[in-house]
Amino acid sequence: MTGASTSRVGWPDVAKGICIILVVLWHVVTKHAIDVAGAGPVTDAWATLNAQLLPLRIPLFFLVSGMFAARAVLADDGSSWRRRAARLALLYVVWVLIQTFVLALTPDFDTARATNGWELLAQLSISPTNLWYLLALVVYLAIGRLTRGLPTVTVLAVAFVIAAIAGTGIIPDLGNLWQLVQNLFFFLVGLRLRAVVARFAKSVGVGGALALAAVYVGGLAVVAGLAIRLLPGVWPALALIAVAFGVSLSVLLDRHAGVVARPLRWIGQRTLPIYVLHMMPLALIDAGLDAAGWRTTPVLEAIGPIVLTAAVIAICLGVHALLVRCGLGVLFDPLQATDRLVRLRR
Repeated sequence: MTGASTSRVGWPDVAKGICIILVVLWHVVTKHAIDVAGAGPVTDAWATLNAQLLPLRIPLFFLVSGMFAARAVLADDGSSWRRRAARLALLYVVWVLIQTFVLALTPDFDTARATNGWELLAQLSISPTNLWYLLALVVYLAIGRLTRGLPTVTVLAVAFVIAAIAGTGIIPDLGNLWQLVQNLFFFLVGLRLRAVVARFAKSVGVGGALALAAVYVGGLAVVAGLAIRLLPGVWPALALIAVAFGVSLSVLLDRHAGVVARPLRWIGQRTLPIYVLHMMPLALIDAGLDAAGWRTTPVLEAIGPIVLTAAVIAICLGVHALLVRCGLGVLFDPLQATDRLVRLRR
């Protein structure tokens, strides 16, 4: 998750834009829409659609993150990756603390929040909250650095086996720990095979993208029909297909659909504030609607998740701009504070 840049290829930012929108939509549906009074088959359809996108949104996000981290992690000088990891670790701590206090205002909202010191300690270590992506990146950066001298085929093979085992549901239910474990493979693919992914992106055509979409949909149908989701290797294999399709779609949008790609790129360059903030406005909106006795209808069920997703993203970006304007940009880059201290000491 990075700030805006004008010097990089467009499709990865399109992919990040798609992924962060899907992350917010997932939480809008699973933590709000399904519990609204009057929710019925239309909301169930939204929930089903979101479930089919599970192999796509987070693995694709990590693939792109791995690509962006490759130079820092694999460079001879280790200062860049350490700084990046430190920034992410501090971000996780800062926003878990902020979220803990804000979510205390909405005790009925369905998401993990610490209610005592031990729970907070667990969320900062072995039981990641919904902000787990930040903590995962810290771990992945360290693993990528520690294994940089090993052959790519060995690193990816071991990571795939880890993902295959994690995909069986064997990991204890400790927050989002299972997601942290099983998505390492996709970060390492982006890290180690950045040039391969780039060549694949350049070769993408409409026919290939449609074929991948068909394989993805067919794979989802087979996995659901045979109930083999928890078999070792099924999840990472299905996610690989989904990621290939996601890259293809992002490339084609960037290449041929500028009117769609431009806002996606813009959002994709601002994923950090959306990610760390979005659960809080969603929780407050949910509490407000619940207090008002909100009851949905089939029409509202159909358009509500889209409208609320857009509203939450807009709120996040607005709050981010306001905080930066008020001199609180350090909340989104805690290393600014340490840099200032170093300059003052000099």
